[in-house]
Amino acid sequence: MFDVIVAGGGPTGLMLACELRLHGVRVLVLEKEPEPAGYVRALGLHVRSIEVLDQRGLLERFLAHGRQYPVGGFFAGIDKPSPDRLDTAHPYVLGIPQTTTDRLLAERAAELGTEIRRGCELVGLSQDDQGVTAELADGTRERSRYLVGCDGGRSTVRKLLDVGFPGEQAKADTLLGEVEVDVPPETVADVVAEVRRTQKRFGLGPIGDGVYRVVVPAEGVAQDRSASPTLEEVKRQLRVFAGTDFGVHAPRWLSRFGDATRLAERYRVGRVLLAGDAAHIHPPMGGQGLNLGIQDAFNLGWKLAAEVGGWAPEGLLDSYHTERHPVAADVLDNTRAQAELLSTEPGPQAVRRLVAELMDFEEVNRYLTEKITALGVRYDLGEGHDLLGRRMRDVGLKRGRLYGLMHDARGLLLDQTGRLSVTGWADRVDHIVDVSEELDVPAVLLRPDGHVAWAGADQRDLRAQLPRWFGVAAS
Repeated sequence: MFDVIVAGGGPTGLMLACELRLHGVRVLVLEKEPEPAGYVRALGLHVRSIEVLDQRGLLERFLAHGRQYPVGGFFAGIDKPSPDRLDTAHPYVLGIPQTTTDRLLAERAAELGTEIRRGCELVGLSQDDQGVTAELADGTRERSRYLVGCDGGRSTVRKLLDVGFPGEQAKADTLLGEVEVDVPPETVADVVAEVRRTQKRFGLGPIGDGVYRVVVPAEGVAQDRSASPTLEEVKRQLRVFAGTDFGVHAPRWLSRFGDATRLAERYRVGRVLLAGDAAHIHPPMGGQGLNLGIQDAFNLGWKLAAEVGGWAPEGLLDSYHTERHPVAADVLDNTRAQAELLSTEPGPQAVRRLVAELMDFEEVNRYLTEKITALGVRYDLGEGHDLLGRRMRDVGLKRGRLYGLMHDARGLLLDQTGRLSVTGWADRVDHIVDVSEELDVPAVLLRPDGHVAWAGADQRDLRAQLPRWFGVAAS
């Protein structure tokens, strides 16, 4: 019997498996596809996801396979420079194909002892007071204490749970693929630049080895989006928007996606939970989807591990929904807003010009950038210090950097006073006595996901907060 079955071996499921294994949780990842995807959907990691990787000691692996770009131009494609003084040690976006992200996370999950089974499709589930039974397409069954559906927007797990998925159906489709072209790169660049002056959903750019990534609005909304478009359909739409099909040929793959926007009504039903696209879908504006899923997993992992480990305080696992559902709702709203600003109609274009003017104000630019990159996320942990509920940036210490002390996914008390104690919780919380010129509060208690659970200097107050996140003190 496993502790947790993760249905879905994409970035959300693999990140969750890594987090669970850091706590010794026995994890089985079920992925219905027999082989990793050969096509690229997402192209990069935002600042908060980069911080997440840094907190677990994985960032160098990803930096070796990606390229750093300035933060800016993500909100509805409005080209503005990166705001000054972003509250992060990583003020960049990491351009890295999703295929590479998936591979690196799978390698890490395997290193930590995760069992990953490909070609295993979950088709049924049932649960009782002791655990969950997963039924597979080949007729076999697997048993676990908990199960997490990370199986995408058409989630089988969500459907089996009969969880509502309200929102708006797709109003427009976009064609996506990888092709070769018959015209010089300079010609492609010139035509694309001209088209994108008015049509931000259009793109054709080189990705290496003579292959181009093509993005172009479809003619209409497909009834069956799982059916791949034809090369002729892609050519036709390129001619509609660019006046030329660029001689595209030899497609590596072709696909389509819609702009449906939906949010699961609840993230937990008993011993089964949802994460990533299984819990929320939205248009790709701002490149937030993959990042949102990774951050779901980062929030859920330590909480589910605490439940499995027997030390979770009451309500900790439910706080996953309480904290992440509003974050997803906000992402859905900002993608809705961006979609309106991408319209070529006169009204939305007038609003777009106004928003572009407002973004010349530094605070507006920063606010929207922090929204897209998830730096602005603050969980509602009640009244208290301004840091409460926010993630702590990586700060320099005398002994190194803060994130270098968080690789094991434990809680951490950063104590600049040297007078505090975590006695009774030392098996779950590290006590670091050190100072930082970048931190103007005496001490902070960080959850394993790096969010501030307490700030102050009073030992009695600290002891009152430790059980809320780390359970009963050990005797």
